[in-house]
Amino acid sequence: MAKDSIIRARDLAIGYGDHVLMERMDFDVAPGDVFLILGGSGTGKATLLRTLIGLQASLGGRFEIEGREAPDGPPPYGVLFQSGALFGSMTLGQNVALPLETWTDLDARTIQELVCAKLRIVGLDGYENHMPAELSGGMKKRAGIARAMALEPRLLFLDAPSAGLDPISMAELDDLILTLSASLGVTFVVVTHELASIEKIGSTCVLLDRDARTIVARGDPRELKETSDDPRVRSYFHRGAEAPAR
Repeated sequence: MAKDSIIRARDLAIGYGDHVLMERMDFDVAPGDVFLILGGSGTGKATLLRTLIGLQASLGGRFEIEGREAPDGPPPYGVLFQSGALFGSMTLGQNVALPLETWTDLDARTIQELVCAKLRIVGLDGYENHMPAELSGGMKKRAGIARAMALEPRLLFLDAPSAGLDPISMAELDDLILTLSASLGVTFVVVTHELASIEKIGSTCVLLDRDARTIVARGDPRELKETSDDPRVRSYFHRGAEAPAR
């Protein structure tokens, strides 16, 4: 893997069984990037993310994360699922502590200190004993990020983090992503379709196209929006202002 890549994919194909959603995908994610996976409905954005985190096998090609095709021991990344995926019967503190209890030999006091620190980072200081049902949607997403950061990974995968959030909560979550990227050097891979978030947080993106069944554009999403003359790219970023090429 190139020294400047935390993820490297070559000729990657994804899908289900004999059904190929995307193929011939080449991309690199640089350390510190906020890397966006973009595309219309049915392009396989979530499938690509699930493949990268090992929940689904690829249909061809290969990819590496931090130079390894498969992690040994705890995964070298954290994951925020679309719903937040907090355990409803556990407090926030217990949710965030779970990866530490599973993958480390730290004593209970140290784990508690780390839990408080992670919740403080995402703006949930003092919420250790709250249940997920007591939180707003935005707070649940931030708690999910705190849990994803428990083992201090360099890489976080976020699946549609803005889904279901009001504009204020969405903006707050975008600000948190940018803060974590800038202050801690965390690399993010984010599946999203929200144009406001795309323009605000994305440093690099790939755009998947259902008809082409591959990546049709890559680069800074703001530059693609303003300068691309590909009808498929313009249609995506301007949401139907122009018809995609057939």
